[in-house]
Amino acid sequence: MSDMATTELPRDFDGLRTLILAQRESLPKRIAQIAAYALDNPDEIAFGTAASIAVSAGVQPSTLIRFAQHLGFDGFTSLQGVFRERLRERNSSYEERLSTLRSGEGPAGNHHILDGFLTASRKSLDVMSRSLDEGTLDRAIELLAGAETIYILARRRSYPIASYLAYAFGKLGVRYQLVESAAGLDPEMIAFATPKDAVLVVSFSPYAPATVEDARGLAERGVPLVAITDSAFSPLASFAQLWFEVAEADFGGFRTLASTMALAMALTVGIGEARRDGRGRSRRRSQLGKA
Repeated sequence: MSDMATTELPRDFDGLRTLILAQRESLPKRIAQIAAYALDNPDEIAFGTAASIAVSAGVQPSTLIRFAQHLGFDGFTSLQGVFRERLRERNSSYEERLSTLRSGEGPAGNHHILDGFLTASRKSLDVMSRSLDEGTLDRAIELLAGAETIYILARRRSYPIASYLAYAFGKLGVRYQLVESAAGLDPEMIAFATPKDAVLVVSFSPYAPATVEDARGLAERGVPLVAITDSAFSPLASFAQLWFEVAEADFGGFRTLASTMALAMALTVGIGEARRDGRGRSRRRSQLGKA
């Protein structure tokens, strides 16, 4: 068993996720590879066989055993049990989630739902208040404030954040481009981005493939990225210049967006203030002059 094994095994998926992220900097290469796969594909870990998971993750089956033992489990089957319990706790469909939430009748049941989401939102906000790195926030605001145009990338569950960012930037007089098009012109939109611009991208597991690919392409062209995502193993974290880890709490399997929206609001107001003071653009000119 690993020297890093804890005296008490994680009792649920959230605890396991916290343990993995706490050790991410010291994980051996292959174990880090399966750890990233596990967090991004928890359903595959729950349902797959050791052989099928190993093939999908690009590792040897023995790595799964070493991964489990590194975390303190006696074998992969024990670790897999945590992922299966997650599926029992988080209903597999929206219909089942609603059935669980609607188990109460009348007004009392509706109030229970509201109270559940308020509690989850408070938990999310409390975690962000304690864990957000102020230096990263300051650097992100400086980077985005110095951009000629801020490109906003977010789809699916993250889209409400993109919509708010576009609205707020418009009110603050910040030049932006919301990457969305009913005509499928997203590639043409982002083709105009240059290193003088910046990208604010938001995506959570399971990450929207189009968002990841657009963000990767922009980063490869030298356009700086600021990402809001949910894991150090997120594909966005690997090529973003700066990134924020936001882990939203859920109620009945429905995750809130409370802390993500609070961060988005802080970024937009901070960018507006920095541009008004001239801090962002002067910083960007200084950086470009040194390039």
